[in-house]
Amino acid sequence: MDKQKQVIELDEVVVRFSGDSGDGMQLTGTLFSDASALFGNGVNTFPDYPSEIRAPQGTIGGVSGFQVHIGNKKVNTPGDYCDVLVAMNPAALKANAKWVKLGGTIIVDDDTFNEKGLQRAGFKTDDPIAELKLEDYKVIFSPITNLTKESLKETDLDNKSIVRSKNMFALGMVYYMFNRPLNFTDHFFEVKFKSKPRVVEANKKVLRDGFNYASNIQAIANTYQIPAATNTPKGLYRNINGNTATAWGFIAASEKAKLPLFCGSYPITPATEILIELAKRKDLGVKTLQVEDEIAGICTAIGAAYAGNFAVTTTSGPGLSLKSEAIGLAVMTELPLVIVNVQRGGPSTGLPTKTEQSDLYQALYGRNGECPLVIIAASTPSNCFDYAFISSKIALEHMTPVLLLTDGYIANGTEPWLIPSMKDFPEIVAPIVPEGTEGYLTYERDPKRLNRRWAFPGKKGLEHRVGGLEKDFIKGTVSHDPMNHQKMVDIREAKVQKVKEFIPKQDVVGNDEGDLLVIGWGGTYGHLLTAVQEMIDEGKKVSLCHFNYISPLPSNVRDIFKRYKKIVVCELNMGQFVNYLRMNFQEFNYLQFNKVQGLPFTVVELKEKFNQILEAK
Repeated sequence: MDKQKQVIELDEVVVRFSGDSGDGMQLTGTLFSDASALFGNGVNTFPDYPSEIRAPQGTIGGVSGFQVHIGNKKVNTPGDYCDVLVAMNPAALKANAKWVKLGGTIIVDDDTFNEKGLQRAGFKTDDPIAELKLEDYKVIFSPITNLTKESLKETDLDNKSIVRSKNMFALGMVYYMFNRPLNFTDHFFEVKFKSKPRVVEANKKVLRDGFNYASNIQAIANTYQIPAATNTPKGLYRNINGNTATAWGFIAASEKAKLPLFCGSYPITPATEILIELAKRKDLGVKTLQVEDEIAGICTAIGAAYAGNFAVTTTSGPGLSLKSEAIGLAVMTELPLVIVNVQRGGPSTGLPTKTEQSDLYQALYGRNGECPLVIIAASTPSNCFDYAFISSKIALEHMTPVLLLTDGYIANGTEPWLIPSMKDFPEIVAPIVPEGTEGYLTYERDPKRLNRRWAFPGKKGLEHRVGGLEKDFIKGTVSHDPMNHQKMVDIREAKVQKVKEFIPKQDVVGNDEGDLLVIGWGGTYGHLLTAVQEMIDEGKKVSLCHFNYISPLPSNVRDIFKRYKKIVVCELNMGQFVNYLRMNFQEFNYLQFNKVQGLPFTVVELKEKFNQILEAK
C-alpha cells in the first residue's frame, strides 16, 4: 500500500454493484455483503433484478444491480443513495448514476465504453460523463476487462470464462477501498469449486490482482475502514434473505408441532426460492411437490393438511388470484394451511422482480362469500423466520388458513440473523383427535379458540365429512338450512377474531404520545424506522406504529391512535391499509403517503413528507 494513502474511518458506507445481467453482479454484491457481515459489520442489502429474463445485452432493460449498506452498528435499510457505484458497462452507468451521492465515487469498466456500448445504452454523445452531468463526481475509468484477461492469460480457462471473471477483479478493487478481508471469499471459492482446483486458483488470483491494482493507482487516494459493530448481541450469526428465513421458519414449526411438513407449489417470481429451499431438506422430513399450476399447488397442500400434514403453499400476487377459490375451500373445511404471498408489482404480470404492497385488498377480500382468514405480514428479511413460525402455530392450533405476506424487497434482501435455539420456541399443539375417540363430531368446537378438532382420515371411529358445501353446525353433514348457514358464517368470523387474544398487543417506537404517528405495515419497516429515529434524534415528537398482525388487528390499536395529533399511513400501494383502518377506526383522520414505483421508500423522501405534515396547520 502506498504509504501516503490514509485509512479513513467511517460509520457506514453504501456500495452499489451494477452491470449486465450476465456480469455476475448479484454474486459480487453477495460476496461483499457476506465478507462484511463475517467481519462484524451491520449489513442490509437490496438486489435489483431486471424484469426481462434476457434483455438485449448492454441495454438498460438488462441492467442488474445489488446495493449493500454496511455500518458499525445495525443498519435497517440498504441506503437511499450509494457512496460508490461500480458500473460494468454504459447501460449500468446510465441506469444508476441517479442513485450516487453527490461527489461519490464511480468505478467503470473503460473497455465497455466504446461506440457500440454507448449506442446500446442509449447515449446520444460519446461523452457519458458530460451527458449525465457527472463532472462533480469522482469517476475512475479502469480497463477491467483487459486487466482480467491479462491476469488469467497463463491459465487454461477459455476466453469466455476469463471475461466472466471480471466481476471478481472489480470486487478486489472494492475490497481494497474498504479494507475488506479476502479470506472469507477465498473460502467461498474453495467450497463452491472444490472439484475444480484450477477455477479456485483463477478466482483467487483475479480477486487479488484487482485488489493490488487498486492499491497502485493514484485515482484511489485513500482507503476506508468501517469498524465492526459493538452493540450486537453475542451469538452465532449468518446472513439471510427473507425467502430462506421463511422456509426455515416452516421447518422449525414442523419440528415443534411434530408433524411432517408438506409444500405444494408452482414456481413464481419472487417466491420460488422458498420452494427451492424446502426441497433441499429431505433430511429433515420435508416433502415438496412442484406442480403444474397454482391451483394444483394449493389443492395438493389442502389434501396434505386433510391427511395430517403441516401444509404450506407459496406464491406471488398473480398466483394468489388463481388460488382464491381453493383458499375458500380451506376456510370452509377449517383445515390448517399457510399460504405465503411474496408481493410484487402488478397488476397482471406487472413487475415480476420489483417490490410492492398492493395485494392487501386481495388478501383481505379476494374470495367469494364471507371468507375470513388470519393475515400476518413479515417486516424484515430475518423476521420472516419468526412470522413463518407464528403463522404456522396459529394455523395449526386454531385450525384456520393463515396468509403470510412478504414482498420482493425483504424476500431478496439480506441482513445478519442471530441463529436462534429451538428450545426458546414454544411447542405447537394441534387439536388432533386420538384414534378411538368415541362420539367425534366434525364441527364440535373448543370454546377457548372456537376451532374444530383435527381428525385424520382412515382412523377407526373418526369417520367424518368435510368439503365445499356448507355443513351442519355440529355434525358436519351437508346443510342448506338458512339459519345454520348464518351460524357457520358467524362462527368462522368469530374464530378468526379469537386469534386477537393470542397475539401480542401493538407496540410503538418512540414516545407514547406526540405530534405525529407514522403507521406502516410489512416490508416498509426498515425505512420508516430509520426516518422516525432520525427525526426523534432531531427533537421531533414523532413515533412509529408498525403492523405485523393485519387480520385480526391487535386489541389496543384504538388506544394508541387517540394519543397523537396527526396520523400518516405509509405504504407501497395507493392506500389499501389506510382504507382498512378507516373501516375499522372511523373516528380518526388519516393522512397518507403512497408510492407505486417498484422501489422501496427512501428515508430522504419520508422525512421530507413527515416534516411537511408537522409544519402544516
